[in-house]
Parts: sequence; structure tokens; C-alpha cells
Amino acid sequence: MPGSAPTPPPATRPLGTWPPVTWLYVPGDRPERFAKAVASGADVVIIDLEDAVVPARKDEARANAAAYLRARTADVAVHVRINDLATERGQADLAAIGELADAVRVPKVESPHVLNAVTGARAYALLESAAGIVAARDIAAHPSVAGVALGEQDLAAELSITDESAMNHLRLQVVLAAAAAGLPPVPMSVYPHVKDEAGLVASCRAGRALGLFGRTAIHPRQISAIRSAFRPTEEETARAAEIVEAAEQAEQDGLGAVALPDGRFADAPIVARARRTVALARQLADTE
Repeated sequence: MPGSAPTPPPATRPLGTWPPVTWLYVPGDRPERFAKAVASGADVVIIDLEDAVVPARKDEARANAAAYLRARTADVAVHVRINDLATERGQADLAAIGELADAVRVPKVESPHVLNAVTGARAYALLESAAGIVAARDIAAHPSVAGVALGEQDLAAELSITDESAMNHLRLQVVLAAAAAGLPPVPMSVYPHVKDEAGLVASCRAGRALGLFGRTAIHPRQISAIRSAFRPTEEETARAAEIVEAAEQAEQDGLGAVALPDGRFADAPIVARARRTVALARQLADTE
């Protein structure tokens, strides 16, 4: 295989001060939905050429995506999930879409070597198999990779997993791989029960506790619930603001230690986390 691909260009469309919170899938063979998806309020729209499209319509879906990307005017990031790069169809998708989309989402990645084909584009590697999990750190470290995500339904089916704690173990491996590679936090996979908002929120909060951040959606109605679940609570925001205020006062006083009103001290990592929490609360409040 050839050597590592060159470092990809930066995103052409800014995503704000925090990683995306909501990612909305739209089938590539439904071009009438593309503009609606972009107007939905999702941070990123993902045009899907893979699982959401039957084989007989995949070429049509690719043409739809390319035509939309050439003509788009909305300032919303658009990614395209291509077909498996081990297939001719996946390679054709990459050739047609790679330089038009803000990023390509590459399914079924099991080795970093397959990503050498992604040149001039940013790649999101989807880990959907045992082999992909085992190679997660090498995949995350590939220079074309801008992020990684789990394909949980395929993974659970392959491993016959029915226990959520077992899936959490796999999620944490990917969270660690992304962090070690300096990538953004790993977003959660889709929640398939579109009408179960309470279940979606509870699932998001459980994922947030594991270090996951943001989630892909399969319907616009899920976007608000996902934002709500990942937005810091009023208590978290107030506590973080207190730490930030104390840190700023310590800086003004020329002090290295940050003393909190309750007598505790906050070190640099705690202050950095507090600043991120305040920024996230502000960003999500501004987009409600």
C-alpha cells in the first residue's frame, strides 16, 4: 500500500467553537429532502449513499449528492457517507464526492491503510466491526482522519452483544483512541426509536457520562432532544462560571492557585473544563 496520505485541508465551513452536537442523516436518493435537512437546525447534515439507499438507486444517489454540493449556498456543513471503499462503488463515490463535501464518512473501516485513498478530503472513519475496534488507535491517528464514530448496530450484531455494559466497554475504547489522536470527542450512534424522546435523552446523558459528545439523528424531530441532553444543566453552568470567575480573579491578583468560595482549590485541568462548559452552555443557548 502507498504511504500515508497528505494532511487534509481544513474544513471549508466553520462549525463553531465546540464540536458539532447534532448530525442529521438524509438518504441520498431523496434530494427533495436535502434543503430541508440543511434548514433543520442540525450542525452537520450527512447525505447517506450507503445503508439508506437500495443498490439499484446508489448511482442516482451519488449524482444527487454531487449536484446538490455543487449548487449549495447554505452555510451548514455537509458530509457524505460513501459506500465501502473496498468496493468499486465506494471508490466511485469518493472520486465524485471527495472534493465537494466538507468531509466524507467512510464506513466499515478496519485498517488505516484503506484511508490512504482519501486525499484532498477530510475523513470520518466509521468503526463497525471487531477488526475496526481493535485497530481504532491506528485508524484515529491516520492524517486524513478528522474524527471517528461507532457503527453500533453492525458491531452489536457481529458480536451478538445484548448487554449495554459490554457496548460501553467498546465505546470507551473509541473515546480513548480519539482523545489519544487529538481528535474531537466521539459522537453517539443513531437512536432508532424516533418517537421515544425520553429514551433518547436518557441514552444521550448516559453517553455523555462516558465521554461521548453529540449524536447522529435519523429524523429532524430528534435534534432538539439531543441538544437538550448535551447542554450543561443550570447547576453545571453556574458551578463552571464560579470556577472561571475565580480563575480570572486569581490571574488578576497574580496568583497561581485558584481558590473557590467553598474553600476548595481548582487546578488548571478543572479550570479548562469549566471554561469549556461555559462556552458550550452559551453556544447551545444561542442556537435554541
